[in-house]
Amino acid sequence: MPAGFLRRLAAIFYDSLLLAAVLMVGTALFLPLTGGEAITTGHHPVLAAVYRVVLAALVVLFFGAFWTRRGQTLGMASWRLRVEREDGRLLTWGDSIRRLGAAVLSLVPCGLGFLWILFDPERCAWHDRLSRTRVVVLPKASRGSGT
Repeated sequence: MPAGFLRRLAAIFYDSLLLAAVLMVGTALFLPLTGGEAITTGHHPVLAAVYRVVLAALVVLFFGAFWTRRGQTLGMASWRLRVEREDGRLLTWGDSIRRLGAAVLSLVPCGLGFLWILFDPERCAWHDRLSRTRVVVLPKASRGSGT
């Protein structure tokens, strides 16, 4: 079953908290190089460029590692969601990078690409279509009979 807007939004919220923590740790690793000052292009242009590349790499690694191994981030697992290719298989690293790039395109026009889920008959966002992936709701885990 395709995942709806609110469930996906809830998973994004969960994942954004975890990703923010990862990015904070990444930032903290750079602060000793600037004496604890903000990393700006005015004071440290080369370091600022490296910093941005590292943060982008952390985002790619965060999503790519989850999506290529289990098809779920921690937020997605909490809401029983899974991202998969149109053929039902796990994403490859190439698929993950395409999906992330397409997600940026979904965000740029004020998030219209995400809101498209509300109008799409298959509940697909722009980045689902562009990356040939989909987000599905997993069935509830069956509980043992207790015998």
